[in-house]
Amino acid sequence: MSEETAVHRRADGASRPPATSSDQKFRTTVGGALIATYLFAAVMVSTTLPTPLYAIYAQRLSLKPFMITIIFAAYAVGVLAALLLFGRLADLAGRKPVLIAAVAVSAVSGVVFITTSNLTGLFVGRFLSGISAGLVTGAATAYISELYGDRKRGGLVATIANMGGLGLGPLVSGLLAQHAPDPTKLPYAVGIALLVPALLVLIVPDTIAREPGGVRTGLRPQRLGVPPDMRIAFAAASIAGFVGFALLGFITSLVGSFLAQGLADHSHQTAGIVPFLIFAAGTGGQVVAGRWSTRHALLIGLAVVPVGLALITAALPADSLALFVCGGIVGGAGVGVAFRAAVVSIAARAPDERRGEVLSTFFVIAYIGITLPVIGAGVLITSSTLFVATVSLAVFVAALAAIAAAILIRLPAST
Repeated sequence: MSEETAVHRRADGASRPPATSSDQKFRTTVGGALIATYLFAAVMVSTTLPTPLYAIYAQRLSLKPFMITIIFAAYAVGVLAALLLFGRLADLAGRKPVLIAAVAVSAVSGVVFITTSNLTGLFVGRFLSGISAGLVTGAATAYISELYGDRKRGGLVATIANMGGLGLGPLVSGLLAQHAPDPTKLPYAVGIALLVPALLVLIVPDTIAREPGGVRTGLRPQRLGVPPDMRIAFAAASIAGFVGFALLGFITSLVGSFLAQGLADHSHQTAGIVPFLIFAAGTGGQVVAGRWSTRHALLIGLAVVPVGLALITAALPADSLALFVCGGIVGGAGVGVAFRAAVVSIAARAPDERRGEVLSTFFVIAYIGITLPVIGAGVLITSSTLFVATVSLAVFVAALAAIAAAILIRLPAST
């Protein structure tokens, strides 16, 4: 379908014409799409900057692992709040206003981290970074696809920007914390600086015409729900998202504790490199997943994620950093495969008029996965040992993955 004849879908399923512009050609050229891609990546970089710094906060504020996981969970709460409250805003008020708001909130989050050094500041900073991620993810993914005029290509680029940004955040802050002064301030200053070029999005035409009253309508809470005829398939896909996010949340919140307590490695640089490798593997997994059917990709992802977590668990008694990194890479690749397959499966099955609702429900479940199991692991680490917590999480994830795989195997191949 050509750019001139394309129509855009509102959240209620009705069609409406794209935004008019005197420069329609620019919209489908690489320039505008690259700016949107950079914006997406820059915001996601900012969301993971604290990952290798949690060990520093824990030492300075005498924080137990449980409290670290609670601080991390504030991010997930922010994402969920943005998804539920602003999930329809980009469809009704335009892509650009939402993306600019995401950049602004991300910058404010960085300022909070720089100017405060107490527990309250950490909670507020993480919550705001979650809001920025929730605002940018859906809007940027749609915007990049529309600017390219090719949803498949645009979706792949958006995936790389998302996962790549998430991986670069801890790498940047870990290197700065290891080799530069002010480890709890400089990474956020760099993050804010990276956001400045993203404002070039102001010169890129919007792809959605703003509706009268669109902001007011878009601020209404997103409805959640799943059509009855796809609930079984949705259950399998949402469990895949849950277990994948549980692994990512465990690593990104507790990597410092794992390295220091379990492997006697106190390097901030290592604490940044490990999440980078995991997210890089996740990006590769999403790219590879496109070669398989969604059913096969889901089964592969559900099989690989527990293997990765098992290797991470085995790294503790073996006292092996290499095994830990290997487990993280394997698990990250599994998450990438499972996550992409889950989203594609749900989007393909959901009716047009309820696709946003069903996807929002999926993401809510996924972000619960990045919250509750991680908090549970923090409780176990505080009350028992890191090994007990890791084994418990591994068993829990393996059990859920087995349930999801059993559901998929029982479903008809065409479902």
